[in-house]
Amino acid sequence: MSTDVPFLALAPIYEELREEIDAVALRVLHSGWFIGGPEAERFEAAFAAYTGAAHAVGVGNGLDALHLTLRAMEIGPGDEVIVASNSFIATMLAVSMTGATPVMVEPDSATYNLDPARVEEAITPRTKVVLPTHLYGQPADLDALLAIARRHGLKLVEDAAQAHGARYRGVRVGAHGDAVCWSFYPSKNLGAAGDGGGVTTNDPALAARIRTLGNYGSAERYVNIEKGVNSRLDPLHAAIMGVKLPHLDAWNARRASIASLYLDTLRDCDLVLPHVPNWAEPVWHLFVVHTPRRDALRATLAADGIATQIHYPIPAHRQAAYAELGFGEGSFPIAERLAAETLSLPIGPHMTMDQAERVVGAVRAASTA
Repeated sequence: MSTDVPFLALAPIYEELREEIDAVALRVLHSGWFIGGPEAERFEAAFAAYTGAAHAVGVGNGLDALHLTLRAMEIGPGDEVIVASNSFIATMLAVSMTGATPVMVEPDSATYNLDPARVEEAITPRTKVVLPTHLYGQPADLDALLAIARRHGLKLVEDAAQAHGARYRGVRVGAHGDAVCWSFYPSKNLGAAGDGGGVTTNDPALAARIRTLGNYGSAERYVNIEKGVNSRLDPLHAAIMGVKLPHLDAWNARRASIASLYLDTLRDCDLVLPHVPNWAEPVWHLFVVHTPRRDALRATLAADGIATQIHYPIPAHRQAAYAELGFGEGSFPIAERLAAETLSLPIGPHMTMDQAERVVGAVRAASTA
């Protein structure tokens, strides 16, 4: 059967804003300015204002945002960075790229976000950074994590790749910790037309160092003060995201309406639904349920023309890339259980309520069966 309900439709985003996107794309092409410049600067200023941060620095992708932030904080060999055991592998890779050691900590089993109590237990004299992920678009418990970080003299770096517009205790994610790292991958709530990333922070020196590191270690042309890399936000992507940014809250509200439908109509099914603390306002980048019969449910939905995804089927500690850490099965049981049981249902700003009702009907029918 053909897929009648896609997991996420990206083309309608362009169709909704076609005239504006076409206009800014032509503006960039006619400008002849294809690296950095006014388009990137305009978007950085707008995104900083949106997140409530003093500074925003555009980089090439979300992994670079994390890696360059850690490098700018002088994280390196011998250091430890605490990460969630169930995060996407990019969070760990960024730590490894600095030469530091990623220390995995299990998430809270209700929210799937980094568990502050377990974080405190994992701190050693080598710990330098706590790096929570705002998983699935729901903010982690920042007050608790910040208190732990400050008590131990640590930096707090947030992985907000899935949390554009999310609020923690009424305040948008973007300036709570020492730095907040973003991905603008096309499928994100705020996505570019290709790879893109950014960092927001209130620390001007940190912002300047990240910008320098991403420009070959150069703040002045042909003057390289350190060994940097090439990681800059493309002005075409910046211009397109500048068009999208004013629509982000409305798109997030559309996602929230679908999430509300799922939460209201699937409560009596044999699924564990997302838990939202009263201090969190998620943006529903993903709507993730879990069930021991995940694979059967996914196959049933696929047969009914409904696409789903798994975030993430293999936890980072079980990937071949991290075999040297020596973690066997059972090392991180919560992450392993989530990998075996989680299923992401379709959700997105251009998903219709009719499509959402199709998903509900199919899930309920499978539950009854």
